[in-house]
Amino acid sequence: MTSKLTISKIKTILKQKPSPEFIKKLTNDQRKGAQAQLKSYLRRLDKIEKRKVLFEERFSFEKEYWNEGFSYVAGIDEAGRGPLAGPVVAAAVILPHNFDLLEVNDSKQLSAAKREYLYGKILEKALAVGVGFADNKLIDEINIYQATRSAMKEAVAALTIRPQQLIIDAMQIETEIPQLKLIKADARSVSVAAASIIAKVSRDHLMSYYDTLYPAYDFKDNKGYGTAKHLGALAAYGVTPIHRKTFEPIKSKFAEEA
Repeated sequence: MTSKLTISKIKTILKQKPSPEFIKKLTNDQRKGAQAQLKSYLRRLDKIEKRKVLFEERFSFEKEYWNEGFSYVAGIDEAGRGPLAGPVVAAAVILPHNFDLLEVNDSKQLSAAKREYLYGKILEKALAVGVGFADNKLIDEINIYQATRSAMKEAVAALTIRPQQLIIDAMQIETEIPQLKLIKADARSVSVAAASIIAKVSRDHLMSYYDTLYPAYDFKDNKGYGTAKHLGALAAYGVTPIHRKTFEPIKSKFAEEA
């Protein structure tokens, strides 16, 4: 009988995957506190089930390829196309068929703390992870679009397992590997979402390092984007070796200082 348990004890048990028998007994516990804990538990369970359904939907592209015999499917995404400074970073991730991190989603929908946590988990569970970089000099030389493609190609080449199929967020690259160009892929494919997290966190770590070299520009917080503090530092100190000279307003306002 759960009526002999304190509400606090019931709450603790409900956090530890209770048995069906316990839930059945709790249903018959007439105490308001017990019923409140049961309702809270059932709501959490419902949320988890809905997340599982959405997660499985985001695995639909991978599953289709797996069913066709393509065991190694790599999701590819990038981070850093828009900033005024730093590289664009791409990642390629091949996930196992039993990958079950329900929280893996488009990196833009996650907090920085959650991305950091999932970054470690993805590295731990993925079959292979590759990262590619295109620095500001290459970006200025061949433009951001082509530099992004170059970083993505480098990320695929860095994989320790050769993928049989690529899923790429809204782009195509030069490769003999079959590829699917998928709009908003980071929200539609778990593999691409995983790649978006790896790319974003990898770039954030790099920008935090650059912050130690050029502290006035606040790269740790703005990641190279044109915030007021960043633009103020540009006006006061000029461009750094990691700034993109072909990007506005650097091209117009600070070109003579480059």
